[in-house]
Amino acid sequence: MTTITDTSKSSYLFSLTIRLADSALIASQRMSQWCGIAPTLEEDIALTNVALDLLGQARHLFSYAVDLDGCRKDEDQLAFLRDPHQYLNYTIAELPNGDFAQSCTKSFLFSTFSQCLWVSLLDGEDSTLRDIAAKSLKETDYHIEHFSRWFVRLGDGTDVSRQKILKSIDYLWPYTAEFFGNDRTLSNLEGLLHINTGKLQADWVNAIEDVFTEAGIDLPSDSDFMSTGKYGVHSEHLGHILAEMQYLQRSYPGGRW
Repeated sequence: MTTITDTSKSSYLFSLTIRLADSALIASQRMSQWCGIAPTLEEDIALTNVALDLLGQARHLFSYAVDLDGCRKDEDQLAFLRDPHQYLNYTIAELPNGDFAQSCTKSFLFSTFSQCLWVSLLDGEDSTLRDIAAKSLKETDYHIEHFSRWFVRLGDGTDVSRQKILKSIDYLWPYTAEFFGNDRTLSNLEGLLHINTGKLQADWVNAIEDVFTEAGIDLPSDSDFMSTGKYGVHSEHLGHILAEMQYLQRSYPGGRW
């Protein structure tokens, strides 16, 4: 683990680690809701595996967050015993699944951003985040391959499937601005992690542009809307997710399998 003597840098690193952990955890919870109701049995298994990958990423990140926080909480407490305003996930992760086209679009956009972020972290000075990024990148590459294929298949498919993809883009696109806008956490960690949000955004746009083109869909223009989940201000949807996700831990505090 990288040792940081600057307390402000340590605080920002903890916030970023929690942000990534929360985003993976909430995305996993959403994805798990497809278990048993996906369009086909094969897709049911695929989506469940994606949910498990994201949960594994969250566990690694929460474990690191415990170290950064001086062991005041364990990873279960961080995951299950915080209030909504204490979660720092990107808002897009908590949005409803909607139909299959919306879930594929959301997962494609989010996974591609995650890939760009993991790649950036590989060049950073934090050895623990580098290790987590290297492992997570292999899984994320598969997620992108899976969901980009569905994005193209549905976007370049029937009139009905295309309209579903276009509708999902209209709904989800404004939330992608949160990936890059007004990010004091990444700005304060730029020297440590070597992440530049401008380059991160350019890499993300380049990565999704070819897939949009293959699907015959134009990239939307930038939106003035800015969601703020990464700073603890969430949509109404997060509270509903946590009520379900935290029920057992809050009903039986300290319970273990």
